[in-house]
Parts: sequence; C-alpha cells; structure tokens
Amino acid sequence: MTQRITKAVIPAAGLGTRFLPATKAMPKEMLPVVDKPAIQYVVEEAVAAGLDDVLMIIGRNKNALANHFDRVAELEYTLETKGDNSKLSTVQESSDLADVHFVRQGDPKGLGHAVLRARKHVGDESFAVLLGDDLIDARDPLLTRMLAEHGKRDATIVALLEVDPASIHMYGAAEVEATDDPDVVRVTGLVEKPAADVAPSNLAVIGRYVLKPEVFDILERTRPGKGGEIQLTDALMEMAGDVDGAGGVYGVVFRGRRYDTGDKLDYIKAVIQLAADRDDLGPELKPWLVEYVAGLERS
Repeated sequence: MTQRITKAVIPAAGLGTRFLPATKAMPKEMLPVVDKPAIQYVVEEAVAAGLDDVLMIIGRNKNALANHFDRVAELEYTLETKGDNSKLSTVQESSDLADVHFVRQGDPKGLGHAVLRARKHVGDESFAVLLGDDLIDARDPLLTRMLAEHGKRDATIVALLEVDPASIHMYGAAEVEATDDPDVVRVTGLVEKPAADVAPSNLAVIGRYVLKPEVFDILERTRPGKGGEIQLTDALMEMAGDVDGAGGVYGVVFRGRRYDTGDKLDYIKAVIQLAADRDDLGPELKPWLVEYVAGLERS
C-alpha cells in the first residue's frame, strides 16, 4: 500500500494582472467569491480530502494570504464581547482549517518552478497540487477520487475535463488510452495549449494534480519551455512515458461543477452560481435573476 497523502501545495505567486486594478494591492487569491476569498475554498477542498498540511507558494505583496489564515485576536475579542458568536465562528474557521505554511517563489519562473519550491517541505512523499483559479464544487468531490486512484495505481494522477474543442488552445491537452474504468484514462502524452486542429483530444488538464515525489528530480532538469517558464506539463510528459519507473500518469475525467475564477466573466458567473445555490441567498436571488434577465430580453 502507498503512504497516505497529507500534504497539499497551492501555488499562489501570480500577479493577477487580468483583474487589475482590483489586484494592484490585493492578491487575486483574496478576491471574494460571495463572502469568502477564493483561496479559502481551495484550502477547504484540500482539508475535506484529508490533506491538513498545506503549503502555499507565494510571491511579493502576498501578506494578506498569511493574515487571512492567522488568528486576529482583537477582532475575535470584539465579536466575543458583543456576543456575536456566528461571526466569531466564521472568523475562526479560516485559522482553524489546517496547518498552513508559506514559502516564497522568488523569481516567477512558472508553475513547474513553483511546485519545485515545495521540495523541502514535501520531502520524499506523494502530494497534491491545487491551483486557486479552479474552484471545484464541494458537492462534486474530485480530489478524493484522485487520491484513491493514486493509492490504487501508485501513479501520478491529473484531473481532466472535456471542453469544447474550440477552447482546447487555452489548456494542456491530454493524449489518452482507455482503462477498464470510463472515468479513468492512462495519459500517454500532453501538449501545452495546442491549436484545435492538432490537439490530441478535447480532454483538458485542469488545476488538480496528485504527484509522486519523482517529479522533483524531473523538474530540476526541466528546461524553460513555452513562455520561457518551467512547465509542469513538460515534467508530466516525461513521467507519462516512465510507466516502470514512476508508475506513469493517469487522468480522472471530472464531470462535476467547476468554476473558473481566473477569468473576469467566469469569475462573475461563479459568484452568481454559488450564491444562487446557497440557502441564505438563493431564495431571494433567483427570483431577482429571473426578473432581471426577463428585463434584458425585453430591452
């Protein structure tokens, strides 16, 4: 049996330029999705899957991330004094979620380099990587399934999503072979952001990975690729061909709800969808949305 995975790595060093000027002084990971910052959803997902040791790879001006997952004694005292236990519990929730650590990436050399910065913390263990732009609905657990497949196959696992072929150029595309499970495929190749006419499939790699520690040695020798950055995709391509040494790479095809908060329009959609599904907001929001859309159609 493989060792139980307890560590999650969350790269959070990006500048968030697509959301300027909102991200001029605030990390993009702290943008609110309804009433929680996007990064908290990601940490909650890791914890729900049993990963209680979280390492965030951050850059400059990301102190707000550390502050959010730290205690705020004066705020807690004020809420406790007022007897506002509901808000007190909400404030304490983020600081009690997990054992959260931080390390600087330094030079922004790409996702592969960010993952490599986790080597000392992770050690010789398998670990999960969660990208903050992809929010996975808690009602459709993906990471739990990926961890189970890692334990079953002793292999690196990536998350795959069927996308419109016209959109595959925005993702890493997987070349795959079927297995005995319709939701699990063996990855035989990966192409970073291919044109639609040369993409090996419409299965896109999304921001969840369960990686074996062999990835670190590969990343150490991986040369900068597309964009002059060290691409995690390049390391995964090498691992996919090393079935005997590192167990190969398998993909879990995700068919649940995913929210892309890295794009402005999709971010707005995510906020609306998640708010509409909440018991405290949905009953009033949904009728308003229906009325608002009807007004747009009449105008």
